[in-house]
Amino acid sequence: MTTEDLNSIEAASVVDARGSACPGPLLEAKKGIGTVKVGEILEILSNDSATKNDIPIWANKVGHESLGHLEADGYDRIFVRRKK
Repeated sequence: MTTEDLNSIEAASVVDARGSACPGPLLEAKKGIGTVKVGEILEILSNDSATKNDIPIWANKVGHESLGHLEADGYDRIFVRRKK
């Protein structure tokens, strides 16, 4: 997805994991994906630098779709579509 596409996403749920160190953001994402319906998007906010790499690996491994990430003011916005 392009930056423009990612900026236009309206996530069904947002997990704010800012201030949480690894593996906190990943654990929050695992919990959060269960709160959205199949096909909906979960947005994860994190200022842990590893999260933008860890979440896509996890999402693809368990069968969800990593849509990408955006860098915001001091944190990352990571987008995952629930696939199952």
